Amino acid sequence: MLTWLMENMATIIISAVLVLGVAAIIVSMVRSKRKGKSSCGCGCAGCAMNGACHPAKPETMGK
Repeated sequence: MLTWLMENMATIIISAVLVLGVAAIIVSMVRSKRKGKSSCGCGCAGCAMNGACHPAKPETMGK
């Protein structure tokens, strides 16, 4: 078992780094989504899809 680990150490390390990188990206995207930030990284004012991404909220009655 130890021999197999030593022979494949580079593959194991590279795979672990890639998994950690993907996990960090996913966590960052989830946090951004919860904060209401845009996924494209720019403002929505000039975007043609503004109405589709952020539909208007209905106004509350009884103001």
